[in-house]
Amino acid sequence: MGPGPRLPPRVTFATTLAEVDAGRLGVWGSSYSGGHVLVVAAIDRRVRAVVSQAPAISGWRNVARLVRADLIALYRAQFDADRAARYRGEPPAMVPVVAEGMFDPCALPTPDSWQWFTEAGRTIAPSWRNEVTLRSVEMLTEYDPGVYVPRISPTPLLMVIGARDHLTVADEALAAYNQALEPKRLLLVEGGHFDVYTEAFEQTAGAAAGWFAEHL
Repeated sequence: MGPGPRLPPRVTFATTLAEVDAGRLGVWGSSYSGGHVLVVAAIDRRVRAVVSQAPAISGWRNVARLVRADLIALYRAQFDADRAARYRGEPPAMVPVVAEGMFDPCALPTPDSWQWFTEAGRTIAPSWRNEVTLRSVEMLTEYDPGVYVPRISPTPLLMVIGARDHLTVADEALAAYNQALEPKRLLLVEGGHFDVYTEAFEQTAGAAAGWFAEHL
C-alpha cells in the first residue's frame, strides 16, 4: 500500500458482508499497518474503535533514524534509476527486506529485524522470500500517517508501544499519542518491536480484545 489514504473502500466491503455488523466496526494494525489504521480511523467515521500497535508514524523520519545519511543519498539515486527503468518497461528493482551485516543495504536495517524474519521464515512462513521492491522503500519515505492522529477523536484510540522499539521508533509513537485527543489509552510494554508479537503477546492481544469489547 502506497502513501495516501487509500484504505476506506475495504471498510465499505466489510459493511456488505452478512456476518459483519456495520455499526460495530473496529480496525487493528501493527507496524506499517499500525500507521494505516490511524489514517482510516481519522477519515472514516464508520470505524468505531481503533488499535494501533507499534505503528509507523513517519516514514521519512523513521528512515532518517535507521539509515546513515550517505546511504540515504545512495538510495535516492537508486530510486531515480528505478523510476526511469520502470518507465522503460523494465521490472522493478528489488532489495532485501533484512540483511545480516550492519551496513548491508536492506529495507529494515536492524539486527532484531534480521533475527525475526529469518527465524519466522524458517518456522511459520517457509515460503517467505527476503526481497521487496525498491519502490516500496521509496513509498515508505513518502508515508506520514502521524499527521492524521489529531483527527481520530472522538473515535476511541488504543496505542500499543514497545518501550525499546527502535524499528518503528518508540519516541515517535509516544509523541503521536500525546497529539491524540480523547478518548485514548496507551499500553507501554517492555521490549522492542517484535516483542509485541512474542513475549508480550498475551498482554497486547488481551488489551486489544478488551478495547474492542469496551467500545464495540
